[in-house]
Amino acid sequence: MLKAATLLVLASGAAVLAGESSAGCGKTPTITTKTYTVAVNGKQRQYHVKVPDGYDKARPYKLIFTFHELSGSMDRVVKGGNGRGQPDAYYGLPPHANNSAIFVVPNGTGASNNLGWPNSGGEDVTFFDQMLKTVSGDLCVDLGLVFSTGFSYGGAISYALACARPDAVRAVAVLSSATLSGCSGGTKPVAYYGQHGTNDDVLPVAGGRGMRDKFVKNNGCQPLAKEPAPNGDNSVKTQYTGCKEGYPVTWVIHNGKHDPIKKDQGSSAAFAPKNSWEFFSQFK
Repeated sequence: MLKAATLLVLASGAAVLAGESSAGCGKTPTITTKTYTVAVNGKQRQYHVKVPDGYDKARPYKLIFTFHELSGSMDRVVKGGNGRGQPDAYYGLPPHANNSAIFVVPNGTGASNNLGWPNSGGEDVTFFDQMLKTVSGDLCVDLGLVFSTGFSYGGAISYALACARPDAVRAVAVLSSATLSGCSGGTKPVAYYGQHGTNDDVLPVAGGRGMRDKFVKNNGCQPLAKEPAPNGDNSVKTQYTGCKEGYPVTWVIHNGKHDPIKKDQGSSAAFAPKNSWEFFSQFK
């Protein structure tokens, strides 16, 4: 049987020291696991917070933003796909996090059945700013361990945050996406995980490669002589070499379509959750 994934290039980056503790550390929290509303540019925006079991106000936690796809919703990310072709709750990350992370799940804008992240005038980035300020001001967050992930449109806004808020976001995991939410700035390094299918007929793989290559350049990584290809029915993971210390780039290519729960041959689990968590958790 073929291995679940093939590793092309070994990374040279070391673990990165985390940042400062947030203003919420030491406080008795008022935020619990539920949905909240905040005004952004005169609009009422919703987001859900998942507080770890046994929350300790003296312990700085990772903070992970999980953005839904077009026509998805905050509720769908919170509840998970339940076997209907959608990722598990919170993109399948909580079992890997083992209560070491706070999760924030924002709701997009648009018609109720067509929510997305157009980020018009930077509005969705401003929404992120306000969520980060509110959550970290009430809960104990390691401000050096703030992450963002999402599939499709959710990956696009995660990419936009890497471009516009490189000093706030430590790393992103962009799943099958394109530059749909813009890229204001985009000149500073951010640790970057990208994943795409060669047969994606919604957002072609060329777009995902272009997004990746921006951070290959920003992070000072050594470009590859040849574009990686899937290994049959198995994904191929490439970890770029030569990157600035603390700013790795990982790229996963597979032979699937626009699929957030793609599995390797012989595996019963999607590879995105494990890969994303391994990428995020290297920062200590």
